[in-house]
Amino acid sequence: MADIIKLLPDHVANQIAAGEVVQRPASVVKELLENALDAGAETIKLIVKDGGKVLIQVVDDGLGMSATDARLSFSRHATSKIQKAEDLFNLNTKGFRGEALASIAAIAHVEMQTKPDTEELGTHLRIEGSEIIIHETTVTPKGTSIAVKNLFFNIPARRNFLKSNTVELRHITDEFHRVALAHPKVAFHFYHNGSELFNLPADNHRKRIVTIFGTRTNQKLVPVEEETPIVKIKGFITKPEFAKKSRGEQFFFVNHRFIKSPYLHHAVVSAFEGLIKSDTYPGYFLYLEVNPASLDINIHPTKTEVKFDDEHSLYAIIRATIKHSLGQFNVAPALDFDHDPNLQIPYGFKDRSAVIPQVTVDAGFNPFQENRQGGFATQTYKKQSAHWENLYVGMESKLGNDDTGSSISYESDTITGTIFEGEKESPETVTTTFQIRRKYIVTTIKSGMVVIDQSRAHQRVLYERFLKNSTIKGAVSQQLLFPLTLTFSTSEIGALQEIEDILVSVGFIFEKIEGESITITGVPLLVAESEVGMVLDQLITDYQQEVIGESFSHTDMLSKTLAKTLSVKTGEVLDRQSQLALVNDLFACTESMTSPFNKPVYITITENDIDKKFI
Repeated sequence: MADIIKLLPDHVANQIAAGEVVQRPASVVKELLENALDAGAETIKLIVKDGGKVLIQVVDDGLGMSATDARLSFSRHATSKIQKAEDLFNLNTKGFRGEALASIAAIAHVEMQTKPDTEELGTHLRIEGSEIIIHETTVTPKGTSIAVKNLFFNIPARRNFLKSNTVELRHITDEFHRVALAHPKVAFHFYHNGSELFNLPADNHRKRIVTIFGTRTNQKLVPVEEETPIVKIKGFITKPEFAKKSRGEQFFFVNHRFIKSPYLHHAVVSAFEGLIKSDTYPGYFLYLEVNPASLDINIHPTKTEVKFDDEHSLYAIIRATIKHSLGQFNVAPALDFDHDPNLQIPYGFKDRSAVIPQVTVDAGFNPFQENRQGGFATQTYKKQSAHWENLYVGMESKLGNDDTGSSISYESDTITGTIFEGEKESPETVTTTFQIRRKYIVTTIKSGMVVIDQSRAHQRVLYERFLKNSTIKGAVSQQLLFPLTLTFSTSEIGALQEIEDILVSVGFIFEKIEGESITITGVPLLVAESEVGMVLDQLITDYQQEVIGESFSHTDMLSKTLAKTLSVKTGEVLDRQSQLALVNDLFACTESMTSPFNKPVYITITENDIDKKFI
């Protein structure tokens, strides 16, 4: 039998390995930033063009590399972080695999300039598809500058899978946030297409968080701190009233490394149990320090999944620490055992039965009495008017011989007629509706009954209204009496600026968008002023989570977001008039069977279906 197993060439092996390390431009940003931090940089610049597809450049003032190290750094499994297998359990650096630069060089054009502080001249390298094109001496400042251009130039299939520049930039921003939050003592600068997005000076943890997520974040934060033999916890959690419906501001850092841990996330959520709604999530920025020997990060190439030796104890400590912070800063309700004794019921009244209040009525009270003493008031009529009987003098001649006045028609107390003559409501046209579990509306039809999901039905009604107003009738706005000013983080302001034209087409009117605040002078007709902040928060979340990619247009995405945010929710009680209005509006829609998110709105139960249950 002929031999069929062959050793792959190095460039093919590097391209295969690059698929695990480099998934998108954000992966390159993460690896380069972590290398700069491992080099001891105090200032790091990140320069990106077109969402990282054209250029990703990281400039640092770290240690730099010699000519030999610079060339060797692009070799596979070449690293300065570890020397032997035992070092994996005592890691104090971000990288240790020695795969990142080799993987990046295999699928992009890479240019490096580096110089250590002890050398007068630096090294210039240019690599294309793992092949070194240029290796020369150059003049460059201390530190390292790596530019990655034309990512996936030799793998067109992978390049076609990349999203839009906006989406890729959002992923890069997320990675930048994670690295910047983990190292507040390092200054960071972030540029995209020539404009500065972030300028983060070296500072403490709280100021770094506020600088990234906006000044309004400062009032949301509650400090958390605890030290045990197992773990040392520091950081912040957000107050329960600021919980969001999206998992945005949630960060775990272990030994200055961002991680993802559903198990520890559950510990945080359980600490907020009873303080937030079931469909909302709290924000947190928790920094954990554990013994490196009790931590295994060699699980996944991205190094965001870790394994702890004693996860159960860590779970209990995190949960108890957060509960303690919520109670310590009066965020969580607590029982008050220091009652004011003046507000207590005396023990002498403990066994007494309740006494029914006695009501006395003055049988001789006459409100028309001319001179009344006591009571509510004393009033004297100085001028006496004619006796009331004189007003009806001569009525006998008008009444005729019938003194009883039976011929006079009087207006009855209740009007039993209808507004429109000839229109009478028959029993067959009466629609019967009732609500079940504050979630479903049941109405009758000729063949049986219909069970309607009230939330999805209202979403469909509002969705078609918003879509019609924005596409057919044009934008109609209601002017606000006083301008409304809202504050957002830098990334959220950027998202709003990108979709400003869409919001204006629906009915929003912006007076100005600058810094971290926006001023609104008009809103769509169906949006209340008190709901503007909630609507914009949900809209930004949907836009950043690529919901727009599932819609036919920006207007369609916006209409879905507005409908989902403003619709009647499960648990709300609807009176009979509201139930009828919702049923009528639903079946007046173009597509009443499904919600805007392609979920069934109602089901029909026929009389035959009911009869089959009794067989």
